Amino acid sequence: MSQKHYKLLVIDIDGTLVNKQGIISDKDIQALKKAIKAGIVVVISTGRAAQASKSILQSLSLSGHHIFFDGALAVNPDTNEEIYVEPLSPEMVRQLIEFAHRTHIHFDFFSSQDYFIEQEDWMAEIRRNFFRLQPVFVDFDSIWQKERIVKGTLAVRSDEERAIARDIQKYFNGKLLFSWTNAAPYPDVDFINIIDPHVSKGKAMLKLCSFLNIKPSDVMAIGDGSNDISLLSNAGLAVAMGNAKQGLKDIAHHVTLDIEQSGVAVAIEKFLL
Repeated sequence: MSQKHYKLLVIDIDGTLVNKQGIISDKDIQALKKAIKAGIVVVISTGRAAQASKSILQSLSLSGHHIFFDGALAVNPDTNEEIYVEPLSPEMVRQLIEFAHRTHIHFDFFSSQDYFIEQEDWMAEIRRNFFRLQPVFVDFDSIWQKERIVKGTLAVRSDEERAIARDIQKYFNGKLLFSWTNAAPYPDVDFINIIDPHVSKGKAMLKLCSFLNIKPSDVMAIGDGSNDISLLSNAGLAVAMGNAKQGLKDIAHHVTLDIEQSGVAVAIEKFLL
């Protein structure tokens, strides 16, 4: 891989920056600060909501626009200025709510700024404790008419619930995109992000590049999950974490060390500094 001057670094959070203990290593933090000092724009690209990413952005001293909800929203969390959004259609939200009520499985929904639930449950506690999200209690029967929903989440932790989730995914095949993810402190829970089928991290990155007047070939992207494939596929330099899914490693230009070895810092030192 020949050296060149990259202008934009787009980086995933969970499994890339944030480890199993929910911590970003000091080496990664220092490397990112050096990259910023060198004039490189640093952007996060995550499946998380903007609200659930603010503490990370603050700890890294990052401002400006970032990518959330697996690419469904590109926004500046400080000003709420959106440069791209692809919400779920109201009809799809209505149908998801029908499944939630019929199967008694946990769903929650997100607008660009709020996190909605119908009642208190185990998932709400995870959202508070790990993601630092405070829920807004609403009646799901009417939310699809009143709110612009950007992402739904299906959370499951038993084999029975996983079977129901797969049935729901099969029913909406081609109509919605289901992305299965995990948060390290909760290995027994599958978080299934539900977004518009046209959404991807890669598409959002291209929108952001256009906004920033930066060529995709001048982008270095780092990730670890299957939802990062489109992101890395559209970047000039694609870097997969050592702990990444094999499918991501297969399309990457370079595989760095894993997250416990500060693979982000190693890649930044190698290619950006």
